[in-house]
Amino acid sequence: PITPGELLCLGSSLALSGLFYYLYRKKARVVARIQEAPKLQVDDDLPALVSAAEGRCLPYVALEGIVLPAKAVLTSHYHEGLQGVIQKLLLKEHRLIWNSLARSW
Repeated sequence: PITPGELLCLGSSLALSGLFYYLYRKKARVVARIQEAPKLQVDDDLPALVSAAEGRCLPYVALEGIVLPAKAVLTSHYHEGLQGVIQKLLLKEHRLIWNSLARSW
């Protein structure tokens, strides 16, 4: 005979397994889309291509080209000869709505 405690453990184990499998598959689809991203060159045609795209946005593209640092090039402490630059970030804030139940914005 199976006790109610064992049924509860089995049910919660199946529910958690299903949830983690769903999250795994969702992330696997995102990774597949990123790996299939088209590679574009940074050149004079890029602004026209972005303007022609739907919503003026190109989701998941890989840009290839030469970049120049704003101040100084970053050098790696661990790999000799490896250099990089910091990407400037654009932060877009969405409208906040007060949630009185959670008492947060």
